[in-house]
Amino acid sequence: MTNIAIQAEGISKSYVIRHMGDRSMTLREAIVNGAKKLSPRGRRPRSLEQEEYWALKEVSFVVKKGETVGIIGRNGAGKSTLLKILSRVTEPTHGKISIRGRDASLLEVGTGFHPELSGRENIFLNGAILGMTRQEIKRKFDDIVAFSEVEKFLDTPVKRFSSGMYVRLAFAVAAHLEPDVLIVDEVLAVGDAQFQKKCLGKMGDVAKEGRTVLFVSHSMGAVHTLCSTCMWIDEGKVRKIGPTEEVIRAYSARFNPSEFTGVADLKDWTSRYGDGRVRILSARLLDEAGDVTNTVYRSRPMTVEFVVDGEHVPGLQFSAVMVAASGVKALHLSHTDTPGLELGKMAGRHVVRFTVPSLPLCAGNYSMILGIHTTNMMAVDVVTDILPFIAQDAADSRRPYRTTVSDGYCTASNHWSFTPVP
Repeated sequence: MTNIAIQAEGISKSYVIRHMGDRSMTLREAIVNGAKKLSPRGRRPRSLEQEEYWALKEVSFVVKKGETVGIIGRNGAGKSTLLKILSRVTEPTHGKISIRGRDASLLEVGTGFHPELSGRENIFLNGAILGMTRQEIKRKFDDIVAFSEVEKFLDTPVKRFSSGMYVRLAFAVAAHLEPDVLIVDEVLAVGDAQFQKKCLGKMGDVAKEGRTVLFVSHSMGAVHTLCSTCMWIDEGKVRKIGPTEEVIRAYSARFNPSEFTGVADLKDWTSRYGDGRVRILSARLLDEAGDVTNTVYRSRPMTVEFVVDGEHVPGLQFSAVMVAASGVKALHLSHTDTPGLELGKMAGRHVVRFTVPSLPLCAGNYSMILGIHTTNMMAVDVVTDILPFIAQDAADSRRPYRTTVSDGYCTASNHWSFTPVP
């Protein structure tokens, strides 16, 4: 079929993982063991146990030309492995994949960049790697620089760039290649909120021009806004593929009842991004009595309490977002909404608490995003997909029917009047 951009048939990828046969070696044991290996009479080191791990298992799908496809799933589900195979960074163990047209990939920060070369030189290097001719790069050079917003540092070696500057320049080059297929992994999370919005707009423009976009993201809102089709990958398999809202709803409903605990230990939470100068360690959802809960009643108070620890960063901005099962960000809260609140010096461990006196959400399933940003919206620590909870109508609600997210995500205090006309 001439309208097919990507076709994958039975893609599987396995890796060999090695484990120590018994307990892990201490540093001293490792040094002694290494020395013995150098000696002809030395004892053989302890054997390693090998395990075959399948990152992808029989993945098959078809993407049509001009389609914008979001790929979602938990960390370790196989999303990045699939994109690396699509980008020909690695070969599949089994299966076949075909891409019709020129493709550009943005998989990791700084991929294809040489740290000793300047930003200007890396534009030409990275463009050549992606398949652009020198004349094509020259023609688009000014647009690339303008989009990346790193003109001031253009002749600085990129080894001195921040991760956000890397992403700006790398995305600008990839997006201006005018590829038939644009493949983007979750690297956009490194950039600030304004640049993320700019990149999403650019990907939307690429899609409107009839090109194909594959977009991996943990931001259900971004996937919902950008993508017409969505693919959910879990444990290396395609669980569901279809209309975006339908797939996101199925993905968001994946929580086991045991996960609706109202408590989240976030010290090792992987669905997060930011520079880590301050980290969110744990969070709890509390009802109006101050007890941990997984169910909140509409128009009743709700409190979230979380513990943070880290260095003092001037001008921190704390926020919380309630995300509906569809991926839509239904409610945004910020500590700046509290008049006269001064944070002061936030070095060390603190308990942060916010209360919504009257929850305005319609009934449904939700999760949260807790965020810490600087004043220019650079992410310090943003944890996503936490504290799943259920919003319900209170038993004493005066409404004769149950409100759901199909009726709208939020309600508000309001006053009605009925005046007869003579």
